[in-house]
Amino acid sequence: MAEASRANTVRAIFAAYLSNDRRFVENALSDEFRFTSPFDDNIDKATYFARCWQNSDWIERHELERIFVEGDEAFVTYHCAAKGGKSFRNTEFFVFDGDKVKRIDVYFGAAYQDGRFVRQPG
Repeated sequence: MAEASRANTVRAIFAAYLSNDRRFVENALSDEFRFTSPFDDNIDKATYFARCWQNSDWIERHELERIFVEGDEAFVTYHCAAKGGKSFRNTEFFVFDGDKVKRIDVYFGAAYQDGRFVRQPG
């Protein structure tokens, strides 16, 4: 799979999330898929959909700022604007196995409210 095609897959997954197209995302992920975030440790595909797949009505838009692909791996940094003025920036690391996504690791970034930085507790 060419690097441009992997970047297109990343873009398509984000678009499918916004349109709530779960079937597309299920087909884009391998059966061995694993997901890690600050709240999830190496969960499988079934657990990902049970725990993380939500109705996307709370999202106004994703702005994909950069996608960097090298071989079977890709990083995407994006700004997510939620309805109601909250927003955040995250980076996700994708690992591909052929034309399927085998792994996604999410790194949470800063949160904003009405364009201003919001300090997180902790």
